[in-house]
Formats: sequence, structure tokens, C-alpha cells
Amino acid sequence: MNVVYPNCCGVDVHKSFLVATIIQTPQDSLQPSYQKKRFSTFNSSLNHFADWLHENDCRDVCMESTGKYWVPVFNILEKRGIRVVIANPKWVKAVKGNKDDTKDSKWIGDLFRMGLVKGSFIPEKDIRILRELTRYRYKLTSMRSSEKNRFQNAFTVCNVALDSVVSDMFGKSATAITDYLTSDEKFDAQHCISLLHRSLKKKADEILEAIEGYEITPEQKVRIGIVRDHLYFIDTLIKRVDACINHLVEKYEGYIVLLRTIPGVDRSTAISILSEIGVDMTQFSSSKRLCCWAGLTPGNNESAGKKKSVRISRAGVYLKPALVQAAHAAVKDKDSPYYAVKYENISKRRGKKRAIIAIARMILTAVFTMLTNLEEWNPVDLFKIDMPVHLKEKQLAKAVKHAVRFLESQGMTVSDSA
Repeated sequence: MNVVYPNCCGVDVHKSFLVATIIQTPQDSLQPSYQKKRFSTFNSSLNHFADWLHENDCRDVCMESTGKYWVPVFNILEKRGIRVVIANPKWVKAVKGNKDDTKDSKWIGDLFRMGLVKGSFIPEKDIRILRELTRYRYKLTSMRSSEKNRFQNAFTVCNVALDSVVSDMFGKSATAITDYLTSDEKFDAQHCISLLHRSLKKKADEILEAIEGYEITPEQKVRIGIVRDHLYFIDTLIKRVDACINHLVEKYEGYIVLLRTIPGVDRSTAISILSEIGVDMTQFSSSKRLCCWAGLTPGNNESAGKKKSVRISRAGVYLKPALVQAAHAAVKDKDSPYYAVKYENISKRRGKKRAIIAIARMILTAVFTMLTNLEEWNPVDLFKIDMPVHLKEKQLAKAVKHAVRFLESQGMTVSDSA
């Protein structure tokens, strides 16, 4: 086996300290030499660690992604011009019964030295910051959904079945009624009807029937008010995060416009995709590798000629939901039925859930090609679908462009008149 990195370093990272082992392999020998040292994870000590690496002419470092503890180390080493490979712990896990902090760093370094470690995708710093914000927004949105469910359940336990009549408990009419019910005013049916907007006037009798006989204690009113205030606070936080995100993505506006040409992909989804995979597709060798990284590729688990589970992996915790949401929107897009036709064909054979995952993978494959070639969405088999005229013309122009490029690569000259 060949030595890929003759001078490298393996690092075992913990919360308050790290253990590093520099492995140097002479050109005329395969027997390496080891230097081990322990550093604190404070910035001053991490800079001493970088100095130690420079003194030993070590420019390649490998460490496992332990929680968030690797991030400060990565930040310092990246700034000091050292290439850092972040490995998934399952690829560098040591044998049980023969591991400690010192041995772990040596084991990681030995694996990395022979080129046996798969590096994780780490985007550039601007994308990493954008990713932090988009993921935090996702958490806030999930929190808001939970609070909405609590708000709705608080009225259900008080014998208010308003959610069975109105489609949105947070619409104007429903909000006016819930505010009235939690106020200290005495219930008046006519006043309650006057709070309804035009769209719900015809359901006035049903709404009164759903409210009649309700019982809300003062303590329950306090709890409902707290949940409502928390909802308003979360909405304010989401607006602040959105403002910060919009400022960060100004430099990527062209990529966002490009991705929005895909059916089902809106601005928010495009930003989420860019924050997860960045704009440099050379990090991924192919679209298949990207789909595998995003957890959209069927598993490959076979033993003794028997094929076991082929479920998709749990990877892509934030990217996969965004793509699935875009897939649901794409199959309902009436202006561009391309993915709708694909979805119908797949769902007949494999079911609706697998079909949606397949559409999400198609969208991610399109994203990879578009960011690689900087071209708008225009799949090669678009002409087979009953598409609008302007899309068919775009497809024809693309086909002609590829044909001309192929003929020129064969040494033929193509004139404009031809």
C-alpha cells in the first residue's frame, strides 16, 4: 500500500484539549516516526499547535468531527494555511479495548497517511455562516409550528371547536374570535358574528355552534396569552434572521435566480440549498455523489446473495426536507408539468413516497448540473413532455447548441445559415 501523505498529523479533539500526533515517513523507508503532543483548545494554545505543525513542515491534518469541538480547531488551522480533513467518526473508529486519547490520534493519523479516510464536505466560511442562519431559521420555524399546535390545543381542551369550522386558526376572523374569547368581556353572540370577515359570514351559525358552551378559566386565559406572545416573539426573530440572511446572500443573487428556474424551487428553498452545498460543485465528483451525500440514494446492503434494506440514509437532515418540499411543489406546478409526469409514472410502480424522493433527487441532480455549467433549468428530455411553447423553444435551442458543439468537436465547421 502506498503512502499518500508522508508528513501528516492525526488529531483527537475533546472539549478542553486535543492530542496531536505528527507522522513523518522517510522517502527511502515505510517505517514512520511519531511525535505526540497535547494542546488546550483555547485560541492561544491552538495557535501554538499551528506553529508546531509549521515547524515540522506538516500541512495536512486529519481529525474526526466530534460534535462542534472540531470547529475552533478548524478555524485556526484554516486561517494559518493548513489543509484540514474532517472525517466521519465511523470511518476512523478505533478497535474497542485498544483505545485512548493518544492511541486515537495515532490511529487517525495512520489511516490518513495511507489515504484510507474519506473527508467530509466543509464549505467556505461565508457559506458556513449562511448555513448557521438557515438552520437556525429552520429551528425557529419548527418551534413556531409547535406553538401553533399548543395554541390550538389550548382551545380544544376548553370545549372550543373553532378549528373544525375555520381552515386557519390564525386568520383574521379566527384571531379576532380567539382574542374575544380570552378577553374579560361577557360573551355576546351578535358581537362574535360582527367580528367575522366576509369570507366567513356564511359560516356564522357553525362558528357559534362550535363556540357555544365553552369554558375557559382565568388561568387558561393566562396560558393562552403566554403562548400567543411567544408566537409573536418567534415571528419577530424569524424576521430578524431573514434580514440577516438577505444581507449575506447578496453576492449569491445570481445563483438564486438560476435555481429558481427549477419548478417548485422558490427563493427560500434556493437559499437553503446553497447554504448546504455551496456554489462550488467541484467538491463533489458527480451528481450521484452529491445525492448520496444528501441521503437521497437507495442503500446498498447485500450479504450472501440476499439483498436487504435499500432505504435511504439519514443524511441530509436539513437539505433533504427542503428538497422534498420543493418536490411536492414541483409535482403540483401546472405551468410546468415536467415533474408531475415523472411523479405519476414512478408512483404507479413504486408508490407516492418513493416517487417524491425520486423527484427530490432529480431536482438535486438538476441543481448540480446548473451550478456546474451555469445554465438555466432545461432537462434533455423536456421535449417528451407536453410543455408550454416557450419551454419547448428553449429545449429546441439547447438541442441545437449541443449538436453544434458536438459537430465542432469532430472537426466540422457549422455555418449560421445551416
